[in-house]
Amino acid sequence: MAETLRRVLTKGGAAWSGEENTPAAGPPLLLLGTPGSGKTALLFAAALEAAGEGQGPVLFLTRRPLQSMPRGTGTTLDPMRLQKIRFQYPPSTRELFRLLCSAHEAPGPAPSLLLLDGLEEYLAEDPEPQEAAYLIALLLDTAAHFSHRLGPGRDCGLMVALQTQEEADSGDVLHLALLQRYFPAQCWLQPDAPGPGEHGLRACLEPGGLGPRTEWWVTFRSDGEMMIAPWPTQAGDPSSGKGSSSGGQP
Repeated sequence: MAETLRRVLTKGGAAWSGEENTPAAGPPLLLLGTPGSGKTALLFAAALEAAGEGQGPVLFLTRRPLQSMPRGTGTTLDPMRLQKIRFQYPPSTRELFRLLCSAHEAPGPAPSLLLLDGLEEYLAEDPEPQEAAYLIALLLDTAAHFSHRLGPGRDCGLMVALQTQEEADSGDVLHLALLQRYFPAQCWLQPDAPGPGEHGLRACLEPGGLGPRTEWWVTFRSDGEMMIAPWPTQAGDPSSGKGSSSGGQP
């Protein structure tokens, strides 16, 4: 999943056709960030990217509908891609368990990507470690089942977003340690000083042993437009050289 997110964050990634040499899904990825750091926007951008790869549909699980559609250009918001994203809104942990347990009964083609937004809200209902471990196991098993349905050489990726706090309690630390054990690939969204009228952050992608760590400077403007550029390799103003843009809401 790190490769899909890398294409979202890399300049020119949206132009990748995905018709040939589509990489394997890779290990499950954990997207981490404080409230308002752009996790949902990046998850949705990853869904759009995967929907354009010519594989199966995308299953996007979230507690509530998105408030607005990310602004985009070109093929980013191609209606054909949007139609391949299936949203489901389990309102509670019990309903999420039920949905995952019944995934093998769902008709239609198997998803090539499974996304879960707002994991912390589900964990908050029952913070016991065994409940968190059970949910993680269900997510991994569901992705493995979809991979089996997709056939040889095709895997269903798994990407989960978790909200972090600046001052985490012992329960949060335990949940994070458990998640990091099963999600070797991680992307941290760290707030950074933006320019006037902007919301900026540093995106650090650790692909779980499949490549080097990569960093980007991501800015959300007041109108919701998401600007992405490589993180400067030398000291200087990180707002300089801002590059590609795609639609999104922090």
